[in-house]
Amino acid sequence: MFVHEEKVRVRYAETDQMGYVYYGNYAAYYEVARTEMLRKRGFSYKELEEMGVMMPVLEMNIKYIQPAKYDELLTIKVIIREKPAVRIKFEYEVYNEAGTLLNTGTTQLVFVDMAKNRPCKAPDVFMKQMEPYFD
Repeated sequence: MFVHEEKVRVRYAETDQMGYVYYGNYAAYYEVARTEMLRKRGFSYKELEEMGVMMPVLEMNIKYIQPAKYDELLTIKVIIREKPAVRIKFEYEVYNEAGTLLNTGTTQLVFVDMAKNRPCKAPDVFMKQMEPYFD
């Protein structure tokens, strides 16, 4: 199992009239945590795309428990429980500064060969970085 944590501060533009994070912004928070997780593993989405592989989202689910509020520093925990293959499932837990669980979610992405526009196995460079977490 792989776990990564990323911090994000709620900006005013991300909130609604009540000062709560607008529900649609959680997808962007998930993406920030996911892309930074990859970067801290030694490569980026951009590098994957330069290798000819993209990762579109197939599915996303969110459960709202409590609202995040303007100027809170959120911790987004990214969890990968299963070894990636052609698909990769990310789980998310969003916590506020007090450690209160605000939100949970999942996204499932697929590795796609950009030249063929067809699903493909995860690139070897990606799998070598992830392998130690799935023995």
